[in-house]
Amino acid sequence: MSKVQINNKYFKNAVALTLAVVLVGCSTPPPQNTSDICDIFRENRSWYKAAAAASDKWGMPIALPMSIMYQESSFKHNARPPMRWFLGFIPYGRASSAYGYSQAKTVTWDEYVKEADRFWASRDDFADAIDFMGWYIDKTHRLNKVSKWDGYNQYLNYHEGWGGYRRGSYKKKAWLLTVARRVDDRAKIYSAQLKKCEKDLQRGWLRRLLFD
Repeated sequence: MSKVQINNKYFKNAVALTLAVVLVGCSTPPPQNTSDICDIFRENRSWYKAAAAASDKWGMPIALPMSIMYQESSFKHNARPPMRWFLGFIPYGRASSAYGYSQAKTVTWDEYVKEADRFWASRDDFADAIDFMGWYIDKTHRLNKVSKWDGYNQYLNYHEGWGGYRRGSYKKKAWLLTVARRVDDRAKIYSAQLKKCEKDLQRGWLRRLLFD
């Protein structure tokens, strides 16, 4: 191997390592206080902007997808189902392909990407994830006539799929009904909290700098 080839190799490795460090550094950690939507958005102002845009686009309350996201991923960008193990030590895959903030499965995500014409979207990007959730909530309303303010039945659709919901697959899952009620309750709490801070969240950085 020539000296030029060796230098080339080291240069490529250095670039790859630098990119990996940058990407890891850019990932947004989960909010410190996930029980208060105002604190969540104050910590991540860009999240509010993305959530408001998705709300305007899909006609849903901001609190609903935020409550579902809390339940599904605890706001972790790279969340995924745990690995399954054979005999306790041999890994054989995960329970599903769910990934990212929204825990969207690959097949459903691909459907969203195609229908919403968002081929650049990524499941570990908050803005893309909440737009996906808006699309799902809107489609649930269109297919199964569930109100976009009905957190209980919206979550059952989200978890079981549109066909599963129509078949009533959730009816024999007492644990799921409990979770759906919890999601609905949290959405109502988030909604009440947001009413108290949304005007502040809507202010631009310059106004906050000048008047805070």
